[in-house]
This record gives sequence, C-alpha cells and structure tokens, in this order.
Amino acid sequence: MKITLHINGTDYPYETAPAATLLAVLRGLGFHGVKFGDEDGLSGSDTVLLDGHPVNAGSLLAAMLAIKPSELRSLRDARSLVGFALFAPFAAFLLDQGPLVMLAALAAVLAGLLALQRLADLEAGIAPPPLRQRLGTMGRLVAIGLPLALAAFWLFPRLGTPLWGVPERALARPGLSDSMTPGEWLDLMADDTPAMRAQFRGAEPPVQQMYWRGPVLLDYDGRSWTRNRWLEALPTPDIRPGQARWDYQLEIEASDRRDLPALDLPGSVPEGSQLTHGASLVAQRTLTAPSRWQLQSAPPQQFEVQLQPPVRQRALQLPPGYNPRTLELGRQWRKDAGDDDQAIIERALAMIRADFAYTLDTPLPGRHAVDEFLFETRAGFCEHFSSAFTVLMRAAGIPARVVTGYTGGYRNPLGGYWIVRRMDAHAWSEVWLEGRGWVRVDPTAAVAPERIYDTLEQRLDAQGGGLDMLRLDRLGDLTDWMRRGWNDLVLGFDATRQQALLRPLGLDRLEPSQLLLLFAAFAALALAGMVWLLARGERERDPLLRAWHRLGRRYAKLGLGRAPYEPALAWAARVAPAHPRSGHALLALSRRFAAARYAGENGDARRLLDDLARHRP
Repeated sequence: MKITLHINGTDYPYETAPAATLLAVLRGLGFHGVKFGDEDGLSGSDTVLLDGHPVNAGSLLAAMLAIKPSELRSLRDARSLVGFALFAPFAAFLLDQGPLVMLAALAAVLAGLLALQRLADLEAGIAPPPLRQRLGTMGRLVAIGLPLALAAFWLFPRLGTPLWGVPERALARPGLSDSMTPGEWLDLMADDTPAMRAQFRGAEPPVQQMYWRGPVLLDYDGRSWTRNRWLEALPTPDIRPGQARWDYQLEIEASDRRDLPALDLPGSVPEGSQLTHGASLVAQRTLTAPSRWQLQSAPPQQFEVQLQPPVRQRALQLPPGYNPRTLELGRQWRKDAGDDDQAIIERALAMIRADFAYTLDTPLPGRHAVDEFLFETRAGFCEHFSSAFTVLMRAAGIPARVVTGYTGGYRNPLGGYWIVRRMDAHAWSEVWLEGRGWVRVDPTAAVAPERIYDTLEQRLDAQGGGLDMLRLDRLGDLTDWMRRGWNDLVLGFDATRQQALLRPLGLDRLEPSQLLLLFAAFAALALAGMVWLLARGERERDPLLRAWHRLGRRYAKLGLGRAPYEPALAWAARVAPAHPRSGHALLALSRRFAAARYAGENGDARRLLDDLARHRP
C-alpha cells in the first residue's frame, strides 16, 4: 500500500511496511493531503497546509518520528531510530535556550542512551541490569567525556559571529522596531517574557522615572511612524545632564535587533555600541544572544537647545491630505496661545485627562486615524495617545517626535535587580521648547498612569484573582533569578568573558591561535584520561574483580599487599593478625568474594560491591 504526499506541486509515494497504521494515524490527525511551501525540504519553520489550515512542520516531523517505531523490523532499525531521535530534543533550542529546555533535552538524551544500552544488551543476549546500575554506567560515561566538553566550552576560541545562521523566521521575537503603527502592539502587550534586566549600583530611580529609551521615530506618513536613518546618523547634539545620576548594569535578552534601551538619557557609550542623533544607543552587532552592558544615565536639563534646520523641518512635517480636523484644531490653539508653547501642551493634556480613556479594545483606524481618535473614539493605548499628541503638536507649530521603548519594571527581591518585560513596551512624545530643547511628554500618563507604571503583579491583582495562580510569584522570582544566572554563565559566555576567565592565571590577552594551542593541550590531556579509563575497563571487565583488586591496593600501601599466587582466603588469614580491628571484616569480605567469584553465589552482588568499595584498612 502506498501513501502519497503532495509536496511543492508534486506527488511523492511514501512506502512503508505497516502502511495502514501510518495512514490511519495521519488521517486521524487530519493529514489527508499535505503541502509544504519550502522547496529545500522540511524544517521546523516551514508552512504546512492540512486541508487548507496552516500547521507547524515541526509538529508533523514529531508525529512521524513518534509513529516510526511501528515499522521497525530489526535491532539495527531500532538503533538507527534512537540515534536519529537524539537530535530531535535539541531542535527546541531554535526557539528557546533556557535552562528548562536544557533539562528537558538532557532527560530525552538520557532516555535515548538508556534505550541504546538496552538494545546492546539484547544483541549480546544479556539480562538487563537494574535501573540504578544502568544510570550509574551512563553517569560514568558522561563524567569521562565531561572534561573534554568543558575544555571546548571554556578554551576554544570564541567567534564574533556563528559559523551558520538560523532563519530569522525561526527566531523572530516580538519587541521594539523601527516603525510604529497605532493598534499593532497588541501581541507585545500580552507578552510577559523579560526583555532586559537592570541592576543599579547605588541609588535607584523611582519607577515613575524609569523610561527606557529606544528608537526615536521622526517620519510620519499619515498612518505609521518610522525612523529617519539619515538624520539618526548625524552627530549627537549637546546634552546637559541634570544632577541625578544612575549607574547600572543592563542585561538584554536576545532580540535579533541592535537597539539597546537605556534610561532616559544615556550619559555613556559602552564599548561595542554607538549613540544616535536622537540619543538612542545602538549595538554594532545584532543581539542574537544575551548581552551585558555597563551604563550611566541622567535626566537631561537641556537636550539639543539649538535645533538644526533639517531636524526642525522633519519634526514639523505632516503628510498632506490627512487628519484635517486635527490640523484645524492645532492652528486654532496656536492663534489662542500666541507664542506660548507650554500653554498649548497643557491644553492638550487637560483635554486628554477630561475626555479620554485607556483601552486595548480599539477598532481598526481609517484614513484619518488621528481625527478618529481625537474626535470620535477617544479611547486607545500608548500608540494612539503618543501618535495623536505628536501630530497635534506639529499642527500647532511645535516640533515633536515619537519615542518608543519601555517604562517601569519589577524588582526581583532575590537578586536585587529590575525585570523589564516586553509587555512594558511604551511610546511617548518629545516636544522641542525654546531654551530647553527636547522635553518628554507622556500623554498616556495623563489618562492612565496605572497602566504604565504598575507591575505585572499589580495588574493581575486589579483583574481579580489572576495572581492567585501566580502567587507563585516567589517561584517566578526564583526561576527568573536562575534564568539570569544561566544567561550569565552559559549563554553570555563570549570572547570578552573568555579572556576575563584567564586573567587570574596571568594571561591578560591571548590571540585566537594561542587559545587554540591551549585548548589542544587540555583536549589532549582529557583524551588521554578517557583512553586510560576506558582501557582499564577493557583490561578487567568484571566489576567484582576490579573492586577486589582496588581493595588489595589499599592494603599494599601498608606493606600487606596480596601476592599474585595467594588465594583470597589465605591472604586475608595472613593479614588479619596484623590488623585486628579490620581483620575480621576483611576475612568476612574474602569469604563472600570467594563464594561470589568461584561458587556462583551472586545473591548480594550489588551489596558486596558496595562493601568492598567502603572497606578501609
């Protein structure tokens, strides 16, 4: 019987011995016709259509791997299946590289190794030993290979970029971007995974001042705000910091982007990054792994007091043919206020406080999105508020722009650091005022400050009972603290950390070639140790005889070793008078050893091995 898979417009027969079983399982899962969109073959990120419905190709591969045992016919087939299955758990690292995924993968690998060991016993016709003994064997094998693995992890030269790339679609993560369209952050607002962690040295700012600055968006096309790459490349303007200073370490999770959100405003540029004209930090390389940055920030007293003509022009520009009611309102306010820009800002904030509401349930905007928000719906979230406020300011002749980033955070009491989640993403406005430069104005805080500064814990409390399931919050603190340690010790181990690891040995800086020689030396030692340990097991396969010989070597250190011709009972009878305290135990052990070795009495073999290992003269 044949099963045909429809792949890229071509029919391929899938022949298998128990075809009816495979066909029944596939039909039960809805696999009547399968179409794959990737011409290069299957991968975990391909689009699969099952009766017109998209399904992840990794699920299909997992299902086929699960039903593959139904067609096994020999031990060789089973060994091949288990060998291929050992690769499957690590496919999860394409989506997450955390400690829980590592533990799950190690558990799967352990199960696979135990299955291979059992298959070897079946092939040799040996009765399976107890599970404890099999686990001990696996543990010894892992311990033998561990030095070589650690040498490769710690000493092999770290590369700036990986040897291979993972498709972006497989690693895409929600987060900040170079554009903002009101209404498109809903997925981000529901994502409670950490975006970064901050630990302060000394004083900590109040949570209301925790504005983590990200991309600055200057261009507006009537619907979306985008970065102006040309203006961003201009030299950073003059910034006069205020008296408050914050010194902190920022640990940023992998984002597949280059943005480094920092407290408003960053006063230092760490190595490996650069400061844009809009005072946003950008890494020189894509952040494909967790990274650590030492930063200093201070709220500005003055920020770009002299506004360059190209920047002023862009900060006032509005697309023609959009939002006529907003443009008319801005012009009217300018007539009423004259040259008083601050009065216009206060008037806009007062209108928002009086007539607007915060909600995530917003309709899709039409052509005149700002007009609809200001004069009709009057409800939305930070994207709507910051976009409409910035357009209104420009209509009134005040240079303005949108800034995206994060606000607030949650302090983990276990580690003494702040967690900023992706759901803390926020957008606010900056207006340019004579004598002060750019000034932050957050119109969302005018109507719903609790939606900005509240922690996840407070939000769940306000929803009533959601935190009761998460009153596990202490458990959440513990797991995040463990994740942070994992990032620090494993995922964040880069070339810089590798050099720092060798400084206590007096090696300040090693070239990649020198590191390679050092790794080769340690690897040679590790391999020599592996060969010696494995060869010792091959020389004497009987574990009981190995334990007895180890016992004899302990007595040999006291000059009471066993002669090669001397039987076990005779040797024990000779040694016992010289050591009365341990002699009786030695005599008992020698009788049990002789009975197990020569009389075949193996009833307490495991206990005898333990007693031989514990006995000391």
